[in-house]
Amino acid sequence: MSNLPNCPKCNSEYTYEDGVMLVCPECAYEWAAGQEDGGTEDTKVFKDANGNILEDGDTITVIKDLKVKGSSSVIKVGTKVKNIRLVDGDHDIDCKIDGFGEMKLKSEFVKKA
Repeated sequence: MSNLPNCPKCNSEYTYEDGVMLVCPECAYEWAAGQEDGGTEDTKVFKDANGNILEDGDTITVIKDLKVKGSSSVIKVGTKVKNIRLVDGDHDIDCKIDGFGEMKLKSEFVKKA
């Protein structure tokens, strides 16, 4: 039997692993493995316009016409973007959009597909 730590929020002993995260089934708290104190989150949580949590590799949809800086073209509403990468900085998402190439987007202008 594996020796997983108790939940830092409710001290439940029934924690389990879900990928690189540890999850408590009683209070639904999630934290990164090796981060047992629970108070200091090192990883930033990226959320879309609807509050859904985004992860690397997700497919998203643009919810607003976005002007492309330095160009007269526009990324239209409903444009699907596959296989996103989340990064820290001014713009949260690195991606490739068909017909435009590599782009940086803000998570507030997209929704998870």
